[in-house]
Amino acid sequence: MQDKVVVIVGATGGIGSALTRKLAPLGTRLVLTARDNSRLANLASSLPGTQAEQVLTVPCDITQPQQVKTLIEKAVAHFGQIDALVNAAGAGILKQYNKLEPADLDAMLDLNLKGSFYTTQAAAEAMKERKSGHICNVVGILGKHSMAMAAAYCASKFGVVAFSKCMADELKRFGIKFTLFYFGGVDSPFWDNVSLKVDRSKMLSTETAAEAILFALRAEPQAVPMEINIQPESHLFF
Repeated sequence: MQDKVVVIVGATGGIGSALTRKLAPLGTRLVLTARDNSRLANLASSLPGTQAEQVLTVPCDITQPQQVKTLIEKAVAHFGQIDALVNAAGAGILKQYNKLEPADLDAMLDLNLKGSFYTTQAAAEAMKERKSGHICNVVGILGKHSMAMAAAYCASKFGVVAFSKCMADELKRFGIKFTLFYFGGVDSPFWDNVSLKVDRSKMLSTETAAEAILFALRAEPQAVPMEINIQPESHLFF
């Protein structure tokens, strides 16, 4: 990963920050983005052994296409290329179907589905010029399996799977590969604002999730780890 340019969306979240801390010591050139600029600055300053020119922080609301376009433009202007994009941003609203408000559905589709689409689309355009790139979309197991109380959330995540597979088909001739990550429950800040009662002690750690993403990023060029499915033993979907 030495000198590879990796854009991490949702860098200040649990999985994003864990991955950032694994990549920084490897000499990876990092483009870190999230909505909160102060949290981005704190994350960048906390990375041991990194040079200032190794890390670029760009605050961005990925639900806004123009901000996403600016993010990718700044990444390319600063580092000259993008080798990988990791979409680790997301949020969850878990309610009974008849308790979901229009604003709930909009929030899930805007961030989880549209936001991931905008970043994937913009990064892919930058990667096409070099005929090389790797897009890692953190979907979660509810992008593959349905669950009660998760109608809006599953709708957004199933959509990420659909557009990722369509784009992978279109972009393979440009040397761009896709990996989808179906993690089971991960003990991260994702759950801080979720009203559903869950036992976070039995969830996967953010370290486990970050290690899986790092494994995919380090795969040899001709290898395509298309899907990685890791779930906690206590709650398995088959």
